[in-house]
Parts: sequence; C-alpha cells; structure tokens
Amino acid sequence: MPILEVVSLRKVYPRFTLDSVSFTLEKGRIMGLIGRNGAGKTTTLKSIFDVVHPDGGSVRLLGMDMPENEREIKRRIGYAGGGVDWYMRSPIRKIARVTSAFYPNWDESEYNKYLSAFSLDESKSPRELSEGMKVKFSLTLALSHRAELLILDEPTSGLDPVSRAELLDVFRFLRDKGVAILFSTHITTDLEKCADDITYIANGRIVASGPLDAFLAKSKDEGRGESLEDIMVSYEKESLYEKLAD
Repeated sequence: MPILEVVSLRKVYPRFTLDSVSFTLEKGRIMGLIGRNGAGKTTTLKSIFDVVHPDGGSVRLLGMDMPENEREIKRRIGYAGGGVDWYMRSPIRKIARVTSAFYPNWDESEYNKYLSAFSLDESKSPRELSEGMKVKFSLTLALSHRAELLILDEPTSGLDPVSRAELLDVFRFLRDKGVAILFSTHITTDLEKCADDITYIANGRIVASGPLDAFLAKSKDEGRGESLEDIMVSYEKESLYEKLAD
C-alpha cells in the first residue's frame, strides 16, 4: 500500500489550474517534485497537506483519506513549507515547546540531536536566523516527532553547498529507516544524488512520474539530454514553441 496516493487532484485559481494530478509514493523512498516557477509544485504540496482545499480529486496518506482523518494523519507526517515566519521575536526554544504539544510522538532526544547537527542556537529568534538556518529549524521541527512521511517545499533553498550535502545525507539516513520523503526543489543536482522517484509537473499537469532512473533513460533515448536540468529545459522549450505556434 502506498504511503501517499494522489488521484486526480484539482485546484482552480483565476489564472491557474492544477489539473488531474496523480502519483504515488511508497514507504522508504525519496521522491523529487520538479517544475519551473509557477508550474504547480507548491499548490500540489499544500493541497496534499490540506493547507489549501482542493476542488477535486482525492488524497490518501498512511492508508487514510484526507481530510476525514486529518488530525491522525498530521500527527504522523511532517510538513515544512519554507522558512519559519511565525513568532519572529520568540526564541526558537519556545516555538519548539509549543509545537511539541501537538505531537504525542514528539521525541526530545531527536529534537536535541537535530539542533546539534544543524548548529541551531535555541536562544535566537527566527528574525535572527539566516534563511538557511530558518529552513534547518523548520526541518528540525518536522523531524522531531518521528514522522513516517515528510512533505517538504524547497527544503534546500537558501542553504550553502555544504549544508545541502548534509541535508541530503539526512534524507538518505531517514530513507534507510523507512521514512518516505516528498520534496520540491529547483536544484536538480540534489535529486540526482538522492531521489528514487521523480514527479515532473508543468503548467499544472504531470509530465512524468516514476523511478528516476527510468525517467532519465527514457529522456536520453528521446534526445532530451542526460541530466534533469537538460531534460527540463528541453520540455519547457517545447512547451514554449507550442504556445508560440498557436
């Protein structure tokens, strides 16, 4: 049974439509969600987590329907949608204490482990943190209640190369423990280093979804290039030419 199953997800805005998005993610696998700015990555992740309410389709997490089982699901998964931007003047120690009250599985030893690993100072407030450190703190909160699935929006954004490499090591470590990870990113080289699966979205529609190796091999055979970056450029140029020809 997939740990995450998205079927025909739809969200309509005045100038954008997320249209019939479907894909699945298995336990203990890392899936990268890629696409250019405005393609629908963040809308997809927020719709899965019910931060925004979809207009159609269904989402099952951990074998349960969302939003009917929202409380139970959210206790067992972690979501990080970018840098911390709440309680900007409060020390992160206080933010963590408030957050921990929502999770019966909160593990203080895990929290302290990631604080140390990410070199976070609990006495600082979010406004005193760099953008990269805000991302690290957001991830620390998500990782501290032993989540079975992590849904992360641009988690490597704002991180220096060394910090990004460390974070990918954390992802691989968690995968080996059976945690599933879905994360969006613009940094395609990160995916080539750690992802098992890829979901590529363009203009609100899924272009491809499946094992990364198969996607790369198929795209190479089609003459689109060998790297994810080359492949994305090829698809997006094709889309542009089609629009110009209309």
